[in-house]
Amino acid sequence: MSGLVSDVNALMRDVPDFPKPGIIFKDITPILLDAPTFTRIIDWMASEVEGEQIDVIVGMESRGFIFGTPLVNKLDAGFVPARKPGKLPYDAIGVDYALEYGTARLEVHVDAIKPGQRVLVVDDLLATGGTAAATVELVEKLGGIVVACVFLVELDFLNGREKVNAPVKALIHY
Repeated sequence: MSGLVSDVNALMRDVPDFPKPGIIFKDITPILLDAPTFTRIIDWMASEVEGEQIDVIVGMESRGFIFGTPLVNKLDAGFVPARKPGKLPYDAIGVDYALEYGTARLEVHVDAIKPGQRVLVVDDLLATGGTAAATVELVEKLGGIVVACVFLVELDFLNGREKVNAPVKALIHY
């Protein structure tokens, strides 16, 4: 895994002052251009739940879609997009959550997860934990069981994992 970590770190691009002054944005787009590294990341994510039955993968809008959908084939599971309000065409259930600068909402279709289904939550980054915690809450509202939350990057200094009511796994830690 240390080889993968160093390869990912070499590809990660820091963008200063985005989206606002003082923030250093961790840009994953160079990683997405490197097919062998991206494939190894997906393999690592799948290995983090090896031996677990996963029925559904939930990816948060929008980079969770990028990492979640390749896992469908690896884990023989369905995919559920957790979206911003008004983006889903069918009846949806939602959760509001706090951000450092306001509030946001995530929604999934009301029939996306059946009671008792085992769920893997996937996203690119765990920061303050609000989005991940809201996604876990959505899964639980529908009766699903969150097996784990897997992220490419975790910003440890923000203590986001403390808000998430599920096991958290991350490849890269800043």
